[in-house]
Amino acid sequence: MTEKRPSRVGRAIRFIVFWLVTIALVVAIGGFTNNTVQAVSRYINEQSQANQRHPLYAQTVDAIVSTLTTHTPTSTATSTATNTSTTTPSPTSMQTSTNTPTNTATFTATATLTSTPTATLSPTPEPILIAQAFETNTPRAIEVTIPALNTAVPIATELPTSTPTLTASPTVAAPVAATELPAVTLPAATTPNALPTPLLPDDADPNEVAPTAIPTKVPLVDRQGYDLVNIVLLGIDSELTGDNIDRTDTMIIVSINRTTNTVSMLSLPRDLYVYIPGWTMQRLNLAYTHGEQVGWTGGGFGLLRQTIFYNFGINVHYYIKVKLSGFKEIINTLGGVSLTVDCAIQDQELIGAKPPKQAAGPDDDGYYILPIGAYTLDGDGALWYARSRHTSIEFDRGRRQQQLLRAIWRAGLNNGQITQLPQLWSQLTQVVETDLKFEDMLGLLPYALSLNPDSIEHFIFQRLYHTTPWTPPDGANVQLPVPDTVRQLMEDFYTPPSQSQIEISGVTINVFNGTGNADWDKVAADRLGWSGFNAIAAGTADNTQYTDTVLIDHAGTSKGSKVPEVVKILNIKPENVRVEPDPNRTADYDIILGTNYSSCTYQVIQPGEEGG
Repeated sequence: MTEKRPSRVGRAIRFIVFWLVTIALVVAIGGFTNNTVQAVSRYINEQSQANQRHPLYAQTVDAIVSTLTTHTPTSTATSTATNTSTTTPSPTSMQTSTNTPTNTATFTATATLTSTPTATLSPTPEPILIAQAFETNTPRAIEVTIPALNTAVPIATELPTSTPTLTASPTVAAPVAATELPAVTLPAATTPNALPTPLLPDDADPNEVAPTAIPTKVPLVDRQGYDLVNIVLLGIDSELTGDNIDRTDTMIIVSINRTTNTVSMLSLPRDLYVYIPGWTMQRLNLAYTHGEQVGWTGGGFGLLRQTIFYNFGINVHYYIKVKLSGFKEIINTLGGVSLTVDCAIQDQELIGAKPPKQAAGPDDDGYYILPIGAYTLDGDGALWYARSRHTSIEFDRGRRQQQLLRAIWRAGLNNGQITQLPQLWSQLTQVVETDLKFEDMLGLLPYALSLNPDSIEHFIFQRLYHTTPWTPPDGANVQLPVPDTVRQLMEDFYTPPSQSQIEISGVTINVFNGTGNADWDKVAADRLGWSGFNAIAAGTADNTQYTDTVLIDHAGTSKGSKVPEVVKILNIKPENVRVEPDPNRTADYDIILGTNYSSCTYQVIQPGEEGG
């Protein structure tokens, strides 16, 4: 988008990313880890001490108040207003949230809750260091202070109620209007918010006529006693077609297991030919727009939710929707996103998306090629990468879209912008549509900071295994789900990591580039990270003349060895595996990449082959 936005909107857009993937991923954490619980507990104790010393900060409070518009917020607590807004906590609840995240800055937040929080805490709590360095797949320390949740405050009327301000060095952010932060009461940390009540779809009418047999409603997938929160991320294409029909060409379900504190992502291909309640058999990407057009209960999401429930046995609780122009603006506001390409992409310029600046071309037919390597893509390039189909099929687009979500989340962690959520909520909801409430997102904020982008499980449909190609009477190319294999995919999607997967994450791998091709160590390390391995891009090898890729096994154990998995992922020849046990090793395996390296094992067509 070329329209120049006000600075506050710009700041809102900067955060969208987290929200979107935390949005996907943001939140992919709804539960607590032991470390998180300890950190929050420590923070609560320190905040209590700070509250006792609160009178020392009167000057700071006065400075904040002078920059804010006073108002009387809507609250369930008793309020008084004499050019200030205060609240008296209910006798049944002494819990509030100070919402004081810091990222090498002082973040002063006073949200209007049922109990008035205090602000300007000192001393600053010990930060929890988290991050993910793209170059090496190894966490790089970034100081981020997790905001306190539900902290008991003995005195609730000392400070006027206001919205947060962010003081950064060297630039001081402009004050935020007092109406931007809604009055909320955060749920207790140990009591997750109740999930929306499902509206179950009816069975299909046996007399209904359809181009192909209508499947029976599948049973609900067994949650195995886990506390799951499912959020579907939707990408809308109506800006490209101009027909005001919101086809959901991108559908990614993010499942947050609050029992095991794990996350899974599942991409639903747009061409799946499924039963849509009230519309017989049609493509899945039409369910949302049908629901919008007829005012279905819950709108477009209500019908899409029932369609997913009917055909796959998955209950989706919330949705987040963004248009393609919004996606590009998110990427550009972040300054681009970094990702690796292990399957070269070839395509022409797409409507609304120019090829990446790093792509070679165009050739005589107008095609560009993005070769294997590591890149930072702007909004156009990222959208081109997500939508390209010339050398890959619809199913592979789901993998690349999930890869971009990881890249967005990683960029957000590195920039530290996630801490701006309390300030930017109202602007954010003007750009991204969702039924998640402010308190839902704010409650997830502390845990979002601890998410490792490479620790998420990824699931995609496989053509000819999960689906069967078919052509209905209208001549469209669609995919019929195969009931048995799709059911297994849904059950796997709901199942936390197995012991084998946990063991994989404990294996350490150094990847060296033994070629003259730039960044190949990053590509291979990221590819291994996608499969759950702890791989580090270690730079250039002892020389750059390697032809074959070599794996050196320093662990030297046959029982529990992960060598077969690594060999398969990176296409390493068995004769190039060397066992050299080393009790003083710095990594379990060393990998030296040769010019024959290729980890492109997805459903793609290599540039130069027949496209489709």
